[in-house]
Amino acid sequence: MALDERKLEVLRAIVQDYVSTHEPVGSKVLAERHHLRVSPATIRNDMAALEDEGYITQPHTSAGRVPTEKGYRLFVDKLSTIKPLSPAERKAIQTFLAGAVDLDDVVSRTVRLLAQLTRQVAVVQYPSLTRSAVRHIELVQVGATRLLLVLITDTGRVEQRMVEFPHSISDEQAGSLRTAINTALAGEQLAEAPDQIATLLESASPELRPAMTTLATVLLETLVEKREERIMLAGTANLTRSTIDFPGTLRPVLEALEEQMVLLKLIGEVDSPSAFRVLIGDENQVEGLRGTSVVTAGYGTGSTALAGLGVLGPTRMDYPGTISAVRAVARYVGDLLAGN
Repeated sequence: MALDERKLEVLRAIVQDYVSTHEPVGSKVLAERHHLRVSPATIRNDMAALEDEGYITQPHTSAGRVPTEKGYRLFVDKLSTIKPLSPAERKAIQTFLAGAVDLDDVVSRTVRLLAQLTRQVAVVQYPSLTRSAVRHIELVQVGATRLLLVLITDTGRVEQRMVEFPHSISDEQAGSLRTAINTALAGEQLAEAPDQIATLLESASPELRPAMTTLATVLLETLVEKREERIMLAGTANLTRSTIDFPGTLRPVLEALEEQMVLLKLIGEVDSPSAFRVLIGDENQVEGLRGTSVVTAGYGTGSTALAGLGVLGPTRMDYPGTISAVRAVARYVGDLLAGN
């Protein structure tokens, strides 16, 4: 059954009050704090209807009500405006992120900034290798039979691998290998690189082919191994401010946060930089996170999402403010990497 606008106003008011006070909300308080333009009796009737529909519940015998997960979901779905950041907040974000010296610093600053802005647990995924392009590949001689392969992507991500050859590699051979792989791969999307590497092997001169085969094997491992997807986490201590939101123990949440694949699944499934997603309570498929809400967004350049970022906290969350912060930070990180 669809709710009329007045009942939605009552639900919005209950959510806002409960998020800010963590106290069950009664009709008298709603009438005093909010300009609902109806009598307390009408508000009580609306609250009864909201409770019958499962949007609010009475935690104990007091007159107050609290939102359910269904109520939070409707609140989020019906958000007409996202709380805008102030000019000072936007300037602070821009200045803080612009001071980064490399990609590691960008990710580190981003995750700390998100945790501070939202007072939640923040998670940032490094730009995915599969969505990046090759900027340059460097080969550094570190021994007679060893080269250090350094892959630099267009997002500033740097991957290093040691390549062990069965025979000695001269400076001239190293130079020829470097020229060949950069000619073939510079500017190519990493997802397309395996095809280019196969062509590179076919066109290599006979004397260079054994070394190129060894190098190609390491390059392919670097490009396709999923374990190289990386994330950074900050603000876990913020969960301790909300122990009342996690009755019993925080342990299941903390254990889930230790699983990198869980976090990647939470924030890495993004299709475009403009999209954002809110998962509330049982909408989370991970058992340990079913008492939490997760707000995520993609970041990237143009219409391409390079990776995801987001925050995790209790279902009693300032959704408008959190969504605004996550989207703003994602936009600034995308812009920063676009100018990288």
